[in-house]
Amino acid sequence: MNTLSAAQAPSVDSLNNSEIKVRRVAQGSEPAVLSDIYLAENNIVIWKRELSATLKDSVDAFIKANPTFQASMTVTPQTVFSSISESLADSSQQELCENIAELVDMFCYLFELKRVGLRLTVLNRAMCPKFHVDRVPTRLVTTFQGIATEWLPHQTVNREKLGLGSNGKPDSESGLYKNPDDIQQLRCGEVALLKGELWEGNENAGLVHRSPALSADKSRLLLTLDFSH
Repeated sequence: MNTLSAAQAPSVDSLNNSEIKVRRVAQGSEPAVLSDIYLAENNIVIWKRELSATLKDSVDAFIKANPTFQASMTVTPQTVFSSISESLADSSQQELCENIAELVDMFCYLFELKRVGLRLTVLNRAMCPKFHVDRVPTRLVTTFQGIATEWLPHQTVNREKLGLGSNGKPDSESGLYKNPDDIQQLRCGEVALLKGELWEGNENAGLVHRSPALSADKSRLLLTLDFSH
């Protein structure tokens, strides 16, 4: 069941203003904060949720038994639970399936979508190790186990150093950011909406982020949701 009211989800056209140059983070302990993604000045919104101990334990057991698990699918709020359950093929993962189904329901409701692209992956290395922006309207990310996504506040970024502008140098040497303390990191369990370059009015202001480096004996379980047409 979603917990976002329609009144909290104004239209993109009414709130996006391409002249606004400042981009901020919005965060809160309730899922309703996710509707703040519609505010033009926000390019990341974080629901600071906590995972239950039972969910943490079941996810840990699943990763140990399935260290290379990867799933990618298109789902609707009506089909996601059965699709994820079938993919996981583990009857002990009902809480994880319910958790993912709730996030899909919220994401579809918030953006008036009928279906979403879902990816659930066990990672033992950084999937996108360099800072980058996504060419999407917005993406939901959450980490069910392990260290979570790193990101840079908009005002700290020299965007000319993204991609080829880095001249092949690592992020720490390219001039993309000045201070290592500028790097922010989500916590395991938190749900974030990352506003991308294709959100109307957000050109050259998509959230700059990367996958965290993982030590050899560590894994993470990452969920992403994207628009699907």
